[in-house]
Amino acid sequence: MEFAIGIVLVVVSIILHEVAHGFVADLLGDPTARYAGRLTLNPIPHIDPVGSVLVPGLLALSSSPFLLGWAKPVPYNPYNVRWGRWGEALVAAAGPATNILIAAAAAMLIRFEVVSFADSVAFSVLITLIFTNLSLAILNLIPFPPLDGSKIVAALLPYQLERQYRSLETLTYALGPFGLLIVLIGVFYLLSPGISAIARTGFSLLTGIPI
Repeated sequence: MEFAIGIVLVVVSIILHEVAHGFVADLLGDPTARYAGRLTLNPIPHIDPVGSVLVPGLLALSSSPFLLGWAKPVPYNPYNVRWGRWGEALVAAAGPATNILIAAAAAMLIRFEVVSFADSVAFSVLITLIFTNLSLAILNLIPFPPLDGSKIVAALLPYQLERQYRSLETLTYALGPFGLLIVLIGVFYLLSPGISAIARTGFSLLTGIPI
């Protein structure tokens, strides 16, 4: 049961992450995601067979401390977004911010003892939900193209440095989908000790439970 619930939580979390990108883009003047039917909680338009099913499933079966994955990226046109690169940064930040809000909401159920340790299944599910969303937020905030953090950092750089930095994204996409996947998995595993440490710290701060 916990395995199935864990997979569902990952899928829901990454869908909300992507919907948040499209929602903020729509607020800032770009209706691309809305016209594409991606501003919906219906999972079918968002599911990526590899990122939404295979990768989370393999991580869960291997007893990984993380349950991560991805959905189909929500399309948006940065040229339609108001406020230029600042608007693009807001669109990028919306996904990780949503994951942090989900983790915080779940943590409040533990902190205020709405769900206690005695409710073993519910408690375990909330822990999975918190760690999954904190890990998704931290991973996506890494400033490595095409992760969300790269777009946030790009908005903070001077124009010439921004152009050079954005060229890294072109290089990563040039690797093709499988090359890009290998690079991202490599980045994740290389930085997983740091991601784990930050996620544990965030869990303790949100729930009040030291780990």
